[in-house]
Amino acid sequence: MATKSRTRSKTRLSRALGIPLTPKAAKYLEKRPYAPGEHGRTKRKQDSDYAVRLREKQRLRAQYGIREKQLTIAFEEARRSKGLTGENLVELLEMRLDALVLRAGFARTTAQARQMVVHRHILVDGQLVDRPSFRVKPGQMIHVKQRSEGTEPFQVAAAGGHIDLLPKTPAYLEVELDKLQARLVARPKRAQVPVTCEVQLVVEYYSGR
Repeated sequence: MATKSRTRSKTRLSRALGIPLTPKAAKYLEKRPYAPGEHGRTKRKQDSDYAVRLREKQRLRAQYGIREKQLTIAFEEARRSKGLTGENLVELLEMRLDALVLRAGFARTTAQARQMVVHRHILVDGQLVDRPSFRVKPGQMIHVKQRSEGTEPFQVAAAGGHIDLLPKTPAYLEVELDKLQARLVARPKRAQVPVTCEVQLVVEYYSGR
């Protein structure tokens, strides 16, 4: 029951934010491309600037499945780094281990990718890592623990079971799906990251608080 409830919750959130957060939500949005609730089909009044920025921040947070505190910490680091803050923010989030496990096709959703990491199935350069927020460095290898390779979720992944559900593998990842391994070959660039977000609005949200 908990899984069904979570699925409904993700679908509802996807409709509210206007972006598919799971493959099931993507199918649902095709049929009902409007917000949930009795007023979902009616045109909403013009949102305030704050509401637009807040929604964009929520979209980014939902796509990575992170808590507000985690996003705030990442934003502060992005702000202190050289370059454009919004682009830095997405690039830092994209180097999270759970994000790269998803991009590599080992999982079909962000939640499943996080679960794989937390349940100690994922290695980085041969070392077990159970923190989804672990930041992978360019050159490092992500791979599935040998004892886990034979389990059904990873067999499905190795056979390419998620390929049609996920965006095309980005250029900053080299993936050998049949071996259940992927290497981060370069720092992700915002333009390459398959995330729907107007990053400048997120910057404005945090800057205006």
